[in-house]
Order: sequence, then structure tokens, then C-alpha cells
Amino acid sequence: MAIKDNGQKFIGRNRAPRVQIEYDVDVQGDDKKVQLPFINGVIADLSGDNRQALPPIADRHFLEIDVDNFDDRLRAINPSIEISVPNALTNEGEMVLKLDISQMDDFSPGAIARNVEPLRELLEARNRLANLMTYMDGKTGAEQLVADLLANEALMGSLGAQLGEKAETQENVVEGDKE
Repeated sequence: MAIKDNGQKFIGRNRAPRVQIEYDVDVQGDDKKVQLPFINGVIADLSGDNRQALPPIADRHFLEIDVDNFDDRLRAINPSIEISVPNALTNEGEMVLKLDISQMDDFSPGAIARNVEPLRELLEARNRLANLMTYMDGKTGAEQLVADLLANEALMGSLGAQLGEKAETQENVVEGDKE
């Protein structure tokens, strides 16, 4: 029956230790260097705003967390956060942000923007504008045509009215589906 390797031996096999503690010992007149293992244990509730009760501390086990399994451990812990922040978009009141974290990339500005509805809409509009700029690149007269269209107030008002009607129609359809 094989004895399960402890974390220290796993780390020693796979990565050189960053902390090495050594001391000299006199063994029968011989000086010998002895290395002490550096083991760090952290006891913490890392789940943020819990949606479910955690088991008692006595029933919990130590988990090894390293660069190779960090995202897996993060998914297993399933942390979430709900905070109120000043609404910088309208400068009125506060916004409640609810974020579920399943990987380190969820902390990036783009991932946060995709998970917050008003920011997601702005990000999509930005991406559409970037796609339009890419499409227009190298096309003679395209930039001037768009500038002329934007300068035409009557056309812009008409487009705004059409978009408003389309949005109202979509809201009515969604409300009809809920009933």
C-alpha cells in the first residue's frame, strides 16, 4: 500500500522551494546542515457573500492551492460579492453590483463590465463602433458619409424615434411573455 505524498514532497518534486530554512547541527562531532520545511496553513472563509451554509470548521480540510489549480479551487469555493457603489454613469444614487467569481479573469475590467448590465450595454456599443471603424477603414468617402449623416439633424431625429419605437415594441413583447 502506497503512502500518500504530503504537500511538501509534491512541491519539492515540482517546484524549488522559495523559502529554505537551514541550521547547523553538531552530530557526534560532525557539523551537519539540517533543512526545516516551511509549511504555511491559512484558515479562512474565502467564499464572500455565502449563498449556502458552510460546514463546521471541525469538518473542513486543508486544501492545497497553487498556480496550477487556483481557478479550480476558486470555482469550488464559488465566491460572490454584492456591493453598492456610487453610480458614475448618471451621477445619481448608487448601483448594486452582484458578481460571481469563478476564475481570476473575472476580476478583469472587461469581465466586470460584461457582468454589470449598464456597463455591458456600453461595452457592446463600444465594440460595435470599433467594428464599424474597422469596416470603414480604407474605404474612400466612408468617413465623410458617416460625418454627413451624423450632421443631418432631421435624419438623426427620425432614427432616434424609430429606435425608441422599436425598444417600446420589444418591451411590450417581453412583458406579454411574462404574463
